[in-house]
Amino acid sequence: MNYQLVNFKKIYMERKIMKMVAATIIAASLTACSDSDNVAETDQPSSPDNVETRVEAFVLATSVTDGDKTANVLLTSGSLNDGSVSPVNNGLVNDGSTEWVFYGDKYLYALTYNQGNAGTTRSYVLNDNGEMTARSAEYKVTRFTSFGKFGDYIISASTGDGLAEYADANGNLPKMFLLTWLDVEQETATQSNSKQKELYMSENYCGNGEYATLSGFLESGGKLYSAAIGMGVSPYGYAIDGGKYIRPGFEDLVKQESGGTGSGAYVKGELTGTQYPDECWVAIFDNERLEGRKMIRTDKISYACGRYRSQYYQSIWAADNGDIYVFSPSYAKTSTDDRQKTKLDAGVVRIKAGETDFDPTYYYSLEAQSGGRSFLRCWHAGGNYFLMRMFDRPFSESGYVATQLAIFDAATGRLTFVRGLPSADTITDFGKMPYVADGYVYIPVMTSNAYPAIYRIDPATATATKGLNVETTTVTAVGKLSR
Repeated sequence: MNYQLVNFKKIYMERKIMKMVAATIIAASLTACSDSDNVAETDQPSSPDNVETRVEAFVLATSVTDGDKTANVLLTSGSLNDGSVSPVNNGLVNDGSTEWVFYGDKYLYALTYNQGNAGTTRSYVLNDNGEMTARSAEYKVTRFTSFGKFGDYIISASTGDGLAEYADANGNLPKMFLLTWLDVEQETATQSNSKQKELYMSENYCGNGEYATLSGFLESGGKLYSAAIGMGVSPYGYAIDGGKYIRPGFEDLVKQESGGTGSGAYVKGELTGTQYPDECWVAIFDNERLEGRKMIRTDKISYACGRYRSQYYQSIWAADNGDIYVFSPSYAKTSTDDRQKTKLDAGVVRIKAGETDFDPTYYYSLEAQSGGRSFLRCWHAGGNYFLMRMFDRPFSESGYVATQLAIFDAATGRLTFVRGLPSADTITDFGKMPYVADGYVYIPVMTSNAYPAIYRIDPATATATKGLNVETTTVTAVGKLSR
């Protein structure tokens, strides 16, 4: 993928004031309290009229960088609409996180991706003084490429090798889903049992011989929805019946030797990337354990997920009325081989509330309304609105970056670019997790010439207003906690 994250170190090291702030915070982090030193949670004292006082605060996951050192700080603020907040003598220094997940208004979970190894997670709450404090438990999660929520759980997922006992005659291991369920209240983590092949076998998941990975988890109407992304044919799948799952004319795509690095690594006997780029599959489950699976397919859009390296970003979201919208960025247009490129526009389809099939009457092309451009990520923005992080040019051009925002109105099918943001040529990044409340969506915006700021977007008018200034290098997520 040509999209590259901007190097914040280079940008911010040119600012003397930022270097001073960073040095202060990092020095403080060296003497920060350990988890055991955090203020213990106590019962909230009652007010004189015997009514408990509610404590709440907006929470910002931030980082401050100085040279090769970074301090991660959870800041609190009483407002997102105005003012300024600084980490100097403020906030909770922490280990940072790949993804921050707000579970309701009670817990903030940190999910850490650790390449091919297990990552860690812990959670945070507000104490009685309205300050961030870490809960006691820290535990491992399996390597994850996507995540979501269902019931009492945060679910993380990836696809990897199954058990040795399932190897074929040539020693090829089948691909299986590797899941972790985080019980948010109990602070426990449970991993999926690979011996439950009927639930977690990824091979031939959509009936076409390809193994799949899951992108995002959406709870709606008591069901769990996830996009099933075809990953190609594994050596295990290739060995079945002499390569019957290789499409005619695709035989030369099977790797003759192992190679590649990182998320681009491959092994001998593997066909990487889907042979079916012009279709989208969604899996519908009865519960978080992936039981009661139903698969549905549409040929109106390509597979439904945003992509960045090994991460698969959720692009299935529910409107307030329960209708589910499935967005595809047509990321398969970036494939190097023409046979694996989709011909379909980035677009959106619908699953009506209470239904478990695609609505045949609903489809909109996003590219037709954006000059051929696609998107990196999307989120529900309240009501029938969805916030889209848009690329600045089509995939067919080089150097595309996701530095613009747009609002998609699912009721009208209209895509409108957001006005009132900083100039796109100064925007370097957006927060990974916006916050929606009272008809507005709040999102961190990073620029090359100023501190990050929280912008309030009115989705009905697609207009943005600058709010809280955050005197840090980056702001990854914003939300609200209470107790």
